[in-house]
Amino acid sequence: MSEPYYDIIRPHGGVLVDRALRGEVREAVHERAERMVKVPLDAMGLSDLELIAIGALSPLTGFMRKPDYDHCVEEMRLTSGVVWSVPVTLAVEKACADRIQEGQEVALCEGDAVLAVMEVAEKYPYDRQTKEWEAHQVYRTTEEAHPGVARVYRRGEVLLGGDIWLVDWPGAARAEFPELRHTPAQTRRMFARRGWRSVVGFQTRNPIHRAHEYIQKTALEIVDGLFLHPLVGETKDDDIPADVRIASYQAILRDYYPADRVILGVFPAAMRYAGPREAIFHAICRKNYGCTHFIVGRDHAGVGKYYGTYDAQSIFDEFPSEDIGIVPLRFEHTFYCKKCAGVVSVKTCPHGVEDRVFLSGTQVRQMLERGEMLPEEFTRPEVARVLLEGMKRK
Repeated sequence: MSEPYYDIIRPHGGVLVDRALRGEVREAVHERAERMVKVPLDAMGLSDLELIAIGALSPLTGFMRKPDYDHCVEEMRLTSGVVWSVPVTLAVEKACADRIQEGQEVALCEGDAVLAVMEVAEKYPYDRQTKEWEAHQVYRTTEEAHPGVARVYRRGEVLLGGDIWLVDWPGAARAEFPELRHTPAQTRRMFARRGWRSVVGFQTRNPIHRAHEYIQKTALEIVDGLFLHPLVGETKDDDIPADVRIASYQAILRDYYPADRVILGVFPAAMRYAGPREAIFHAICRKNYGCTHFIVGRDHAGVGKYYGTYDAQSIFDEFPSEDIGIVPLRFEHTFYCKKCAGVVSVKTCPHGVEDRVFLSGTQVRQMLERGEMLPEEFTRPEVARVLLEGMKRK
C-alpha cells in the first residue's frame, strides 16, 4: 500500500529512496566504517551524498555505475529508461582508486569524519577524453571558462559506482538552516497536511526580485501552494552567500506572501550550471519533494552566453510529458515597465527597452558593494536592506 502523501505525485521512478541508517544498525555500520579505506568527498560530492540519502535523487540509490553514466550522458536516461539528465558520479584520484577493489566497502568522508559507506560495484576510468565528452554533451561546451566544465576537468581520474548508506550527516546538513532542511518525505507530508493537491516549485540561487515575485504569484493563481526552494550548495564565488539570500527570502515572505500558501525550504544541491539539462534535473528533484509543477524561467541554471534564453524550456519538449511527470510552467522574461507602472513581460507590454527597469547580477552586486539601495522597481525595499547589510559583513 502506498503512503498517503504519494497521492500528490509519485516519486521519480515510483519509489522514494531513503538511504539513511538509524539506531543500532547505524551504530554498527559506523563502527565498521572506521576500519575501511577512506574516500574524501568534495563540495559537490557532499551535496550529492545528502541528496541521494534523503531521496531527492530518487530512483538513484548511490553514485552511478558506468552503464547508467553512459546512458545519462548520451541519452539523458538511465539504463532502466527513466529520464535522468545530469551524471551523479563519485570521482577519486588514481592513488585512492588503486587501494580499492570492486566489491569492497569504503567509507565516504568529510575530512576525518565518516559520513557513509559505499559498496564499490564498479571502478571505471574518467580520463580527459571522457571528461570532454561529458562536457560537450551535458554542458554544450568543452571550454574551461565554463564553471561546470572546469569542475569536471579538476576531478579525479577514476569513477566509483555503487550504492551508499548514510551513517552521519555532512557538516552543512547539521549546521546550516536545519529548520529549513526538509527531506522529500517531510515536504510531502507538509503539503498533504495543508490539503495541497497541486504545488509549484521555484528554484533559485539569487535573491527574489520583483520579476520573481510576479512569476511566483502568477503561478499561485493556478495551484494550491508554492514551495520556495533556494539552492544552498556550492555556487560561484561571486554569487550572493546563502545565508544572506535566506534572510532576504524570509523578509519578502513575511510581508508580501500569504503565509498559508507558501513553504520555504533549502535545496542542498551544488550548482552545476548545466543550463537546459540542469532544468530537467531540478524539475525531477522537485517532483521527488512532492511538487506537481515547476517554474522554468529565463536562462534557467545558465551561465555566461553558453545557452539560449529559453533553451531550458524547450528541452522539456524532447520528452513525453509522462516521462518527466512534473508540469513545467514556462515564463517569458519579466521586468518592471515605467509606462505600465508594474511588472510585465514581453507578452503583455508594448513599450520599448528604454522603459524597462532591469539589473544584471553584476550590476546588483556592484550597487550593493557601493552601499547603494536597489531601486524599488527592481526589488522590495525590505529585501534591498537585507542584502545591503549582508554584503557589509562579507
